[in-house]
Amino acid sequence: MKKIANHQNLIFLDIETVSESDSFGNLDDRFQELWIKKADILNRGEEYDPEEFYFDRAGIYAEFGRIICISVGILYYDEDEQPNLRVKALYSDNEEELLNSFIELFEKKDGSKIQLCAHNGKEFDFPYLSRRMLINGIKLPDYLDLSGKKPWEIQHLDTLQMWRFGDWKSFTSLDLLTKVFDIPSPKSDINGSDVNRVYYEENDLERIAQYCNQDVVATVQVYMKMKGLGLIEKENITLLD
Repeated sequence: MKKIANHQNLIFLDIETVSESDSFGNLDDRFQELWIKKADILNRGEEYDPEEFYFDRAGIYAEFGRIICISVGILYYDEDEQPNLRVKALYSDNEEELLNSFIELFEKKDGSKIQLCAHNGKEFDFPYLSRRMLINGIKLPDYLDLSGKKPWEIQHLDTLQMWRFGDWKSFTSLDLLTKVFDIPSPKSDINGSDVNRVYYEENDLERIAQYCNQDVVATVQVYMKMKGLGLIEKENITLLD
């Protein structure tokens, strides 16, 4: 059976983010001013409500948001050479502790050999992780530190870019790829636009973690399909506490 190369060091991940504060009004004056400047550009002169726009959009920008959950998937093969997947969600209200817990997961691995894989990871997950680590005063691990590296030395994989095949005209969502590949959708409960509300209004971080886990499972299954392999069977997927 064909195996995924370097699967021992291949780390699938997904992050969930929220706005730094539960409301625009709770930001200090300087951050309010800076958010309005950014929001003006994003809205291109159209009228908008700064409070509502902040709650809906601030979480996707590392300067105005923070990470509350990181789900990690590890692929391995059993004694029958069948692919298996372990998925674990790290989540916390304390971002610094969360980021350090993520780094500690792989401290025994050679960071120069680790490959990260996420859907749209090169434009969102990987830079967001790196920026929030720096904001929290955390030294970047080798697998996120791009300084001085040549393009072919960067160990980052992205299922969105794999699907583009060099075509940069459009964005293809993970949800759409699960449909075209006949993979169970990860959007059965909530989606990304619900995360801020579920976190701040429902205080349900565990629900967000479950959603984040399903995104990782979907990313792995899409990756397997794009490698010309079959899906990982449901009974071979373990969600760890």
